[in-house]
Amino acid sequence: MKYKLCNLLLLNLVFFSNAQTKIIDEDTKYPVSYATISFGDGQGLFADDDGMFIFTKKLYPDVDSLFISALGYKDVALATSNIPELINMQVEADKLDEIIVNAKIDRKYKKESIKPYLDDDYYKCWLPTIESEIAIFFPNGNEKLKKITSVVFPFALESRDWKKRKRSNADKRKFSTLFKVKFYENNNGLPGNVMTYTNIVFRVTEKNGDEFELDVSEHNLFIPDNGFFVSLQVLGYTDQNGKLLPNKKYKEIKGKNGTVKIPTNFRPLLPFTDEINSYNTYVKRVFISGNNWVQFKKGNGIESSLLRTNLNNYGVGINYNVYKDE
Repeated sequence: MKYKLCNLLLLNLVFFSNAQTKIIDEDTKYPVSYATISFGDGQGLFADDDGMFIFTKKLYPDVDSLFISALGYKDVALATSNIPELINMQVEADKLDEIIVNAKIDRKYKKESIKPYLDDDYYKCWLPTIESEIAIFFPNGNEKLKKITSVVFPFALESRDWKKRKRSNADKRKFSTLFKVKFYENNNGLPGNVMTYTNIVFRVTEKNGDEFELDVSEHNLFIPDNGFFVSLQVLGYTDQNGKLLPNKKYKEIKGKNGTVKIPTNFRPLLPFTDEINSYNTYVKRVFISGNNWVQFKKGNGIESSLLRTNLNNYGVGINYNVYKDE
């Protein structure tokens, strides 16, 4: 029995080691961390911090081609019949030239905050999937110079015992999840160009509680005159050391009409609120509007129980510095 088990483990190890592919910068040979590997319609997976990902025809038998993208690089398309062990990506110089380097501002400032909206009701939550991205719009209230120092993401934790879910000391279900954060300029009311090409990721576990404050002060993100968007996208679960784990994109459920593929939901859940009057939340999903950004509101082709109960916004908070005039 032990001999058979060892052989099985060895076969799995060989299978996954042979299936690993690494994405690197063509010039520097450094890994391209957290690149997106799409299956042609926006569905897919992500490379880890070392640029590694696992793809096999056994895991994804119906996928014929991959499209690889990363901030600041030219897209790469290749057939799944012959995936190399090493994929080179070229820097997209035209886009990198658009980045504005902000000098340190030596002025007095006042700290301001927009508080997050917290909720532990499971039925008021968005279920994150790899193919979805959620963006929150923040307007710029006046002409004063403002620098974003941190973003506060609210989360809803699940109790192991459903009957004890409302108790503050209830034992919470364990998870370790990696998220990617992007900042977008406002392009006619929709997320436009990114404000930084730096990969911004963070890992959250149940030990972090119902909110996570992400320090972004080092990225020198100043609020544009017409506001900005901050987005959140789940990359997947991690091991105890924060290393991104390979995962299968779908749950396959067999029914009378054949096998149906259901996107895998990741924890933690994202609580929505009805306490914000405007529609500040935008979503991008494979199944909605051709994977383009859509305002999260009724009438935009979004089927969601959240909208039926007027839960229109994911209540992200921010902290920022407001600088005094020179």
